[in-house]
Amino acid sequence: MKYLPFSLFLILAITVNGQYDFTHTKELDCTGIKSQANTGTCWSFATASFLESELMRQGKGSTDLSEMYVVRNIYRDKARNYLLRQGKANFSQGSLSHDLINIIKSSGVMPESEYSGLLSGEKRHDHGEMEAGLKGFLDGVMQSKRLSKKWPQAFEAIMDTYLGSVDKKFVVDGKSYTPQSYADFLGINPDDYVSLTSFTHHPFGSDFILEIPDNYSNGSYQNVPLDKLIATIDRAIDKGYSVAWDGDVSEPGFDARKGIAIVPAKPKRKDLFDEPDTEITVTQEMRQDLFESTSTTDDHLMHIVGTAKDRKGTEYYIIKNSWGEISPYKGYLYMSKAYAALKTVAIMVHKDIVE
Repeated sequence: MKYLPFSLFLILAITVNGQYDFTHTKELDCTGIKSQANTGTCWSFATASFLESELMRQGKGSTDLSEMYVVRNIYRDKARNYLLRQGKANFSQGSLSHDLINIIKSSGVMPESEYSGLLSGEKRHDHGEMEAGLKGFLDGVMQSKRLSKKWPQAFEAIMDTYLGSVDKKFVVDGKSYTPQSYADFLGINPDDYVSLTSFTHHPFGSDFILEIPDNYSNGSYQNVPLDKLIATIDRAIDKGYSVAWDGDVSEPGFDARKGIAIVPAKPKRKDLFDEPDTEITVTQEMRQDLFESTSTTDDHLMHIVGTAKDRKGTEYYIIKNSWGEISPYKGYLYMSKAYAALKTVAIMVHKDIVE
Protein backbone atom coordinates (compact mmCIF):
# COMPACT_ATOMS: atom_id res chain seq x y z
CA MET A 1 0.00 0.00 0.00
CA LYS A 2 1.39 3.40 -0.95
CA TYR A 3 1.87 6.27 1.44
CA LEU A 4 2.22 9.99 0.73
CA PRO A 5 5.80 11.21 1.30
CA PHE A 6 6.05 13.83 4.01
CA SER A 7 8.08 16.02 1.66
CA LEU A 8 4.86 16.48 -0.31
CA PHE A 9 2.99 17.34 2.90
CA LEU A 10 5.55 20.05 3.57
CA ILE A 11 4.94 21.59 0.15
CA LEU A 12 1.19 21.46 0.78
CA ALA A 13 1.58 23.03 4.21
CA ILE A 14 3.54 25.97 2.83
CA THR A 15 1.53 26.61 -0.33
CA VAL A 16 -2.02 25.92 0.87
CA ASN A 17 -1.92 27.36 4.38
CA GLY A 18 0.87 29.87 4.07
CA GLN A 19 0.13 31.79 7.28
CA TYR A 20 0.80 28.71 9.42
CA ASP A 21 3.81 27.55 7.38
CA PHE A 22 4.19 24.16 9.04
CA THR A 23 7.69 22.77 9.16
CA HIS A 24 8.05 19.08 9.91
CA THR A 25 10.45 18.16 12.68
CA LYS A 26 9.88 14.40 12.66
CA GLU A 27 8.25 12.18 10.06
CA LEU A 28 7.31 8.52 10.47
CA ASP A 29 6.33 6.11 7.72
CA CYS A 30 2.67 5.22 7.51
CA THR A 31 0.30 3.66 5.01
CA GLY A 32 -2.11 5.71 2.92
CA ILE A 33 -5.27 7.53 3.95
CA LYS A 34 -8.46 5.48 4.08
CA SER A 35 -12.08 6.36 4.75
CA GLN A 36 -14.26 4.77 7.40
CA ALA A 37 -17.11 6.38 5.46
CA ASN A 38 -20.53 6.04 7.15
CA THR A 39 -19.37 3.95 10.09
CA GLY A 40 -18.25 4.47 13.66
CA THR A 41 -15.15 2.35 13.17
CA CYS A 42 -12.41 4.98 13.53
CA TRP A 43 -10.94 2.84 16.33
CA SER A 44 -10.24 0.01 13.87
CA PHE A 45 -8.81 2.29 11.17
CA ALA A 46 -6.60 4.20 13.61
CA THR A 47 -5.26 1.11 15.37
CA ALA A 48 -4.76 -0.88 12.16
CA SER A 49 -2.80 2.08 10.78
CA PHE A 50 -0.77 2.16 14.00
CA LEU A 51 0.12 -1.52 13.59
CA GLU A 52 0.93 -1.02 9.91
CA SER A 53 3.43 1.64 10.95
CA GLU A 54 4.79 -0.74 13.57
CA LEU A 55 5.43 -3.32 10.86
CA MET A 56 7.15 -0.69 8.73
CA ARG A 57 9.27 0.39 11.70
CA GLN A 58 10.34 -3.21 12.15
CA GLY A 59 11.46 -3.40 8.53
CA LYS A 60 8.61 -5.65 7.38
CA GLY A 61 7.42 -3.46 4.55
CA SER A 62 4.00 -1.99 3.83
CA THR A 63 1.02 -4.13 4.88
CA ASP A 64 -2.65 -3.32 4.40
CA LEU A 65 -4.61 -4.86 7.27
CA SER A 66 -8.34 -5.52 7.10
CA GLU A 67 -10.18 -3.19 9.45
CA MET A 68 -13.50 -4.92 8.81
CA TYR A 69 -12.29 -8.38 9.76
CA VAL A 70 -11.62 -6.99 13.22
CA VAL A 71 -14.87 -5.00 13.24
CA ARG A 72 -16.85 -8.13 12.41
CA ASN A 73 -15.28 -10.02 15.29
CA ILE A 74 -15.98 -7.15 17.67
CA TYR A 75 -19.67 -7.15 16.68
CA ARG A 76 -19.76 -10.85 17.58
CA ASP A 77 -18.04 -10.23 20.91
CA LYS A 78 -20.32 -7.31 21.71
CA ALA A 79 -23.38 -9.41 20.89
CA ARG A 80 -22.45 -12.06 23.43
CA ASN A 81 -21.67 -9.40 26.02
CA TYR A 82 -24.98 -7.64 25.31
CA LEU A 83 -27.04 -10.81 25.72
CA LEU A 84 -25.24 -12.04 28.82
CA ARG A 85 -25.79 -8.64 30.42
CA GLN A 86 -29.45 -8.85 29.37
CA GLY A 87 -29.31 -5.76 27.21
CA LYS A 88 -27.68 -3.57 29.88
CA ALA A 89 -24.46 -3.04 27.92
CA ASN A 90 -23.19 -0.97 25.02
CA PHE A 91 -23.92 -2.37 21.57
CA SER A 92 -22.79 0.14 18.97
CA GLN A 93 -20.22 0.68 16.23
CA GLY A 94 -17.64 2.24 18.54
CA SER A 95 -14.79 0.46 20.29
CA LEU A 96 -11.20 1.20 21.35
CA SER A 97 -7.64 0.39 20.36
CA HIS A 98 -7.25 -2.44 22.85
CA ASP A 99 -10.26 -4.18 21.30
CA LEU A 100 -8.43 -4.55 18.00
CA ILE A 101 -5.39 -5.86 19.87
CA ASN A 102 -7.59 -8.34 21.75
CA ILE A 103 -9.12 -9.64 18.52
CA ILE A 104 -5.68 -10.21 16.98
CA LYS A 105 -4.80 -12.21 20.08
CA SER A 106 -7.94 -14.34 19.95
CA SER A 107 -8.82 -14.44 16.24
CA GLY A 108 -5.84 -13.25 14.24
CA VAL A 109 -5.91 -10.74 11.40
CA MET A 110 -6.41 -10.67 7.64
CA PRO A 111 -5.10 -8.50 4.79
CA GLU A 112 -7.49 -6.02 3.22
CA SER A 113 -7.16 -7.83 -0.09
CA GLU A 114 -8.78 -10.92 1.45
CA TYR A 115 -11.53 -9.25 3.44
CA SER A 116 -12.70 -5.70 2.75
CA GLY A 117 -16.15 -5.89 4.32
CA LEU A 118 -17.58 -4.55 1.05
CA LEU A 119 -19.90 -6.50 -1.20
CA SER A 120 -19.36 -6.66 -4.94
CA GLY A 121 -19.90 -3.22 -6.47
CA GLU A 122 -19.73 -1.34 -3.15
CA LYS A 123 -17.11 1.36 -2.68
CA ARG A 124 -18.01 2.87 0.71
CA HIS A 125 -18.65 1.38 4.11
CA ASP A 126 -22.06 2.01 5.66
CA HIS A 127 -23.03 0.18 8.85
CA GLY A 128 -26.14 2.14 9.84
CA GLU A 129 -28.74 -0.37 8.68
CA MET A 130 -26.63 -3.34 9.72
CA GLU A 131 -26.11 -2.02 13.24
CA ALA A 132 -29.85 -1.40 13.62
CA GLY A 133 -30.63 -4.87 12.29
CA LEU A 134 -28.10 -6.58 14.56
CA LYS A 135 -29.31 -4.79 17.66
CA GLY A 136 -32.95 -5.39 16.76
CA PHE A 137 -32.18 -9.07 16.35
CA LEU A 138 -30.48 -9.23 19.76
CA ASP A 139 -33.35 -7.38 21.44
CA GLY A 140 -35.75 -9.85 19.86
CA VAL A 141 -33.71 -12.83 21.02
CA MET A 142 -33.83 -11.51 24.58
CA GLN A 143 -37.61 -11.86 24.55
CA SER A 144 -37.14 -15.62 24.89
CA LYS A 145 -37.12 -17.02 28.41
CA ARG A 146 -33.95 -18.93 27.58
CA LEU A 147 -31.44 -18.31 24.82
CA SER A 148 -31.10 -21.12 22.30
CA LYS A 149 -27.86 -22.15 20.65
CA LYS A 150 -29.14 -20.92 17.31
CA TRP A 151 -28.70 -17.20 17.77
CA PRO A 152 -24.92 -17.04 16.99
CA GLN A 153 -25.46 -18.64 13.57
CA ALA A 154 -28.33 -16.27 12.80
CA PHE A 155 -26.23 -13.31 13.93
CA GLU A 156 -23.41 -14.42 11.62
CA ALA A 157 -25.87 -14.68 8.73
CA ILE A 158 -26.84 -11.03 9.15
CA MET A 159 -23.19 -9.99 9.07
CA ASP A 160 -22.60 -12.20 6.02
CA THR A 161 -25.40 -10.35 4.26
CA TYR A 162 -23.91 -6.91 4.90
CA LEU A 163 -20.18 -7.58 5.10
CA GLY A 164 -19.68 -10.77 3.13
CA SER A 165 -18.59 -14.11 4.55
CA VAL A 166 -15.08 -14.81 5.85
CA ASP A 167 -12.93 -17.58 4.40
CA LYS A 168 -11.15 -19.59 7.08
CA LYS A 169 -8.12 -19.92 4.79
CA PHE A 170 -6.65 -17.53 2.25
CA VAL A 171 -3.56 -17.21 0.08
CA VAL A 172 -1.04 -14.36 0.18
CA ASP A 173 1.97 -14.41 -2.17
CA GLY A 174 1.35 -18.08 -2.93
CA LYS A 175 1.24 -19.20 0.70
CA SER A 176 -1.87 -20.39 2.55
CA TYR A 177 -2.79 -18.76 5.87
CA THR A 178 -5.49 -18.67 8.49
CA PRO A 179 -6.10 -15.35 10.28
CA GLN A 180 -4.10 -16.60 13.26
CA SER A 181 -1.18 -17.91 11.20
CA TYR A 182 -1.12 -14.63 9.24
CA ALA A 183 -0.82 -12.67 12.50
CA ASP A 184 2.00 -15.02 13.50
CA PHE A 185 3.67 -14.52 10.11
CA LEU A 186 3.54 -10.74 10.53
CA GLY A 187 5.00 -11.10 14.01
CA ILE A 188 2.39 -8.94 15.72
CA ASN A 189 2.68 -9.51 19.48
CA PRO A 190 -0.44 -8.14 21.22
CA ASP A 191 1.41 -8.09 24.54
CA ASP A 192 3.77 -5.41 23.20
CA TYR A 193 1.13 -2.67 23.37
CA VAL A 194 -0.13 -0.69 26.34
CA SER A 195 -2.74 2.01 26.88
CA LEU A 196 -2.15 5.17 28.94
CA THR A 197 -4.42 7.90 30.20
CA SER A 198 -4.26 10.82 32.66
CA PHE A 199 -7.10 11.57 35.07
CA THR A 200 -7.11 12.40 38.77
CA HIS A 201 -10.19 10.45 39.88
CA HIS A 202 -7.86 7.43 40.09
CA PRO A 203 -4.36 7.42 41.60
CA PHE A 204 -1.44 8.06 39.31
CA GLY A 205 0.69 4.96 38.93
CA SER A 206 -2.35 2.69 39.03
CA ASP A 207 -4.16 0.78 36.31
CA PHE A 208 -7.90 1.32 36.05
CA ILE A 209 -10.86 0.63 33.79
CA LEU A 210 -11.53 3.90 31.97
CA GLU A 211 -15.17 4.94 32.35
CA ILE A 212 -16.14 5.68 28.77
CA PRO A 213 -19.08 4.15 26.86
CA ASP A 214 -17.00 2.41 24.20
CA ASN A 215 -14.94 0.54 26.79
CA TYR A 216 -17.41 -2.35 26.70
CA SER A 217 -14.59 -4.86 27.19
CA ASN A 218 -13.42 -3.18 30.41
CA GLY A 219 -9.94 -2.46 29.11
CA SER A 220 -7.40 -1.26 31.65
CA TYR A 221 -5.28 1.89 31.29
CA GLN A 222 -2.10 3.02 33.02
CA ASN A 223 -2.82 6.33 34.76
CA VAL A 224 0.00 8.88 34.54
CA PRO A 225 0.30 12.64 35.13
CA LEU A 226 -0.36 14.87 32.12
CA ASP A 227 3.27 15.85 31.66
CA LYS A 228 4.27 12.18 31.53
CA LEU A 229 1.51 11.40 29.03
CA ILE A 230 2.73 14.13 26.67
CA ALA A 231 6.36 13.17 27.28
CA THR A 232 5.50 9.59 26.31
CA ILE A 233 4.05 10.76 22.99
CA ASP A 234 7.12 12.93 22.35
CA ARG A 235 9.54 10.14 23.25
CA ALA A 236 7.70 7.68 21.04
CA ILE A 237 7.82 9.95 17.99
CA ASP A 238 11.45 10.88 18.64
CA LYS A 239 12.45 7.21 18.77
CA GLY A 240 10.51 6.31 15.64
CA TYR A 241 7.38 4.84 17.25
CA SER A 242 3.98 6.15 16.20
CA VAL A 243 1.02 6.53 18.58
CA ALA A 244 -2.66 5.52 18.46
CA TRP A 245 -4.65 8.49 19.76
CA ASP A 246 -8.12 8.53 21.36
CA GLY A 247 -9.75 11.84 22.12
CA ASP A 248 -12.34 14.54 21.65
CA VAL A 249 -12.69 16.34 18.31
CA SER A 250 -15.80 18.37 19.14
CA GLU A 251 -13.97 21.58 20.10
CA PRO A 252 -14.46 24.72 17.96
CA GLY A 253 -10.70 24.68 17.39
CA PHE A 254 -10.84 21.31 15.64
CA ASP A 255 -11.53 21.43 11.92
CA ALA A 256 -10.59 18.33 9.92
CA ARG A 257 -11.35 20.08 6.62
CA LYS A 258 -8.99 22.91 7.49
CA GLY A 259 -6.48 20.34 8.76
CA ILE A 260 -5.93 22.06 12.11
CA ALA A 261 -6.73 21.32 15.79
CA ILE A 262 -5.96 24.07 18.30
CA VAL A 263 -7.23 25.51 21.61
CA PRO A 264 -6.79 29.25 21.06
CA ALA A 265 -6.75 31.79 23.85
CA LYS A 266 -9.14 33.86 21.68
CA PRO A 267 -11.55 31.22 20.31
CA LYS A 268 -13.88 33.67 18.58
CA ARG A 269 -11.32 35.40 16.38
CA LYS A 270 -12.25 35.30 12.69
CA ASP A 271 -8.84 34.17 11.44
CA LEU A 272 -8.74 31.13 13.72
CA PHE A 273 -7.55 28.71 11.04
CA ASP A 274 -5.61 31.22 8.95
CA GLU A 275 -3.21 32.80 11.41
CA PRO A 276 -1.45 31.14 14.40
CA ASP A 277 -1.82 32.87 17.76
CA THR A 278 -1.53 32.20 21.49
CA GLU A 279 -3.15 29.06 22.89
CA ILE A 280 -4.41 28.37 26.41
CA THR A 281 -2.16 26.82 29.05
CA VAL A 282 -3.61 23.39 29.81
CA THR A 283 -3.59 22.06 33.38
CA GLN A 284 -4.38 18.67 34.88
CA GLU A 285 -7.35 20.22 36.67
CA MET A 286 -8.72 21.64 33.43
CA ARG A 287 -8.58 18.20 31.79
CA GLN A 288 -10.35 16.62 34.73
CA ASP A 289 -13.13 19.20 34.84
CA LEU A 290 -13.87 18.74 31.14
CA PHE A 291 -13.86 14.94 31.47
CA GLU A 292 -16.13 14.82 34.51
CA SER A 293 -18.55 17.31 32.96
CA THR A 294 -18.55 15.09 29.81
CA SER A 295 -17.37 18.05 27.75
CA THR A 296 -14.48 15.79 26.81
CA THR A 297 -15.57 12.46 25.33
CA ASP A 298 -13.81 9.75 23.35
CA ASP A 299 -15.56 10.54 20.10
CA HIS A 300 -12.71 9.79 17.69
CA LEU A 301 -9.49 7.79 17.29
CA MET A 302 -6.62 8.76 14.97
CA HIS A 303 -2.94 8.01 14.41
CA ILE A 304 -0.01 10.28 15.37
CA VAL A 305 2.73 9.97 12.75
CA GLY A 306 5.08 12.90 13.34
CA THR A 307 5.71 16.38 14.73
CA ALA A 308 5.80 19.88 13.25
CA LYS A 309 6.02 23.58 14.11
CA ASP A 310 4.20 26.60 12.71
CA ARG A 311 6.02 29.82 11.78
CA LYS A 312 5.69 31.12 15.36
CA GLY A 313 7.30 28.02 16.84
CA THR A 314 4.14 26.40 18.22
CA GLU A 315 4.52 22.61 18.30
CA TYR A 316 2.08 20.20 16.66
CA TYR A 317 1.55 16.51 16.12
CA ILE A 318 1.00 15.28 12.58
CA ILE A 319 -2.20 13.25 12.62
CA LYS A 320 -3.40 10.65 10.14
CA ASN A 321 -7.21 10.68 10.04
CA SER A 322 -9.66 8.14 8.54
CA TRP A 323 -12.17 10.47 6.92
CA GLY A 324 -10.74 10.24 3.42
CA GLU A 325 -8.48 12.73 1.66
CA ILE A 326 -10.12 15.87 3.02
CA SER A 327 -8.25 19.02 4.14
CA PRO A 328 -5.43 20.80 2.34
CA TYR A 329 -3.19 17.98 3.61
CA LYS A 330 -5.04 15.15 1.87
CA GLY A 331 -6.62 13.70 5.01
CA TYR A 332 -3.90 14.56 7.52
CA LEU A 333 -4.11 17.35 10.07
CA TYR A 334 -1.93 19.27 12.51
CA MET A 335 -2.90 19.02 16.19
CA SER A 336 -1.23 21.45 18.59
CA LYS A 337 0.36 20.08 21.73
CA ALA A 338 -2.07 22.20 23.72
CA TYR A 339 -5.01 20.51 22.02
CA ALA A 340 -3.48 17.10 22.68
CA ALA A 341 -2.88 17.98 26.33
CA LEU A 342 -6.47 19.11 26.79
CA LYS A 343 -8.39 16.62 24.66
CA THR A 344 -6.47 13.36 24.67
CA VAL A 345 -8.54 10.69 26.39
CA ALA A 346 -5.97 7.92 25.97
CA ILE A 347 -3.11 6.67 23.83
CA MET A 348 -1.71 3.28 22.82
CA VAL A 349 2.03 2.85 22.41
CA HIS A 350 4.66 0.14 22.24
CA LYS A 351 5.66 -0.87 25.75
CA ASP A 352 9.37 -0.26 25.05
CA ILE A 353 8.97 3.52 25.11
CA VAL A 354 7.05 3.68 28.41
CA GLU A 355 9.23 4.73 31.33
